[in-house]
Amino acid sequence: MSRLSSVLTTVVATTACVCVSAPPAAAAEPVVSRGVTIPAFYTPPAELPAGNGVLVRHEPLPLGLSLPGLDGRPLPGTATRLMYTSTDSGGQPVAVTGAYIEPSAHWKGEGPRPLVVVGSGTMGQGDQCAPSLALQHPLTLNGQTVTLGYENLAIYRLLATGAAVVVTDYVGLGATDRLHTYVNRLDQGHAMLDAARAARSVPDASVTAASRVGMYGYSQGGGASASAAELQRAYAPDVRLAGTYSGAPPADLTEVMKGIDGSALAGALGWSINGFAQAEPEVREVVEANINATGRAALKDISTTCVGDAIFGHGFTRSTEWTSSGKSLGEIIAREPGAQAVLDKQRLGMTKPTGPVRLVTGVQDDIVPHEQARRLAVDWCARGGDVTYQAVRLPNLGDKLLTNHVAPLLTDQGNAVTWLTDRLAGRPTTSNCPDVPARP
Repeated sequence: MSRLSSVLTTVVATTACVCVSAPPAAAAEPVVSRGVTIPAFYTPPAELPAGNGVLVRHEPLPLGLSLPGLDGRPLPGTATRLMYTSTDSGGQPVAVTGAYIEPSAHWKGEGPRPLVVVGSGTMGQGDQCAPSLALQHPLTLNGQTVTLGYENLAIYRLLATGAAVVVTDYVGLGATDRLHTYVNRLDQGHAMLDAARAARSVPDASVTAASRVGMYGYSQGGGASASAAELQRAYAPDVRLAGTYSGAPPADLTEVMKGIDGSALAGALGWSINGFAQAEPEVREVVEANINATGRAALKDISTTCVGDAIFGHGFTRSTEWTSSGKSLGEIIAREPGAQAVLDKQRLGMTKPTGPVRLVTGVQDDIVPHEQARRLAVDWCARGGDVTYQAVRLPNLGDKLLTNHVAPLLTDQGNAVTWLTDRLAGRPTTSNCPDVPARP
């Protein structure tokens, strides 16, 4: 075991406190990631309270983009930084950070003010990339890291409907006690559901256990919201899930690895390998046995990057450059039953989602491949899910450039917000499952 533990240090890049801090109560120095000092708030306590979705701590969060309202309340709302409890994929308690925003807009729909849980799209693996920090600092450009709070637009549009919003940083993104477990199905789904629970305990929050809840996410967030919809029935039946928007979900990681490898966002392959090597011994062993010195250095660097850093530093890299055999990481994992089983466990679509789901994917998406996302809709429909599937048809905007992946995020966002707002207001929707299998 000592050798395997060392792999997590040398291969997955947890050698410096840039990535993982000492136990929070004993941390003598602040955690600094690529020149950004992570606030002490994000260092979890040595002991966590029992239960899931329990608020550990909170403090006011100044929004980087805010205006004074005519009634004296800030627009779009009042934000609170959160740390709350959840359960990780190994069944252990974990601290997760995020933010709750009480909107200034009035809710005009039926029932009490609803809540939307936002799972951000890919932000990176460095703690400075946390979505809650991006709400405070929409753009960070310091010569060592580039962060952009691109999800803030969707968050503000949701707040304008009168719904409250809680944003999760996921497991290990922001919180300094571990690496972010990128695209880990259980970690992400649990973090979203527990964020809904934690929001009820925020002082002066208007949402309650009676509030309808919506899940919203695109890309990594689309996988997280899809996972939450699948897990709600068993993990969080107290969360009144009224609807889920899942855009471009990475439903089958085996296929997604092929799309990401060699693309502009090749660094995302490193984030997933780092996260799974941290949590899964089977992946850790394969990494140890097959990675070369170039790969070790790349994984170490990638572990502290945000999206901009990864594009500039590792864009269009092929994982064949990281392995001693010259085979891709996808090929290597496929021939190792234990490691492949880890990816297979991440597959979405094996469980019927709770409530109506709107699943959207761009037909030209070659980063999070369209066909595997469409397959999720087919799988859910076969299990009796209430699915509204939408294929976004746009011209090919450039292979492996991210453009085919990002364009549907922007073009469909208004429809996504409207659809989810209707579910939060209690309006019915009609599944189009009978038409999904016939669609290309």
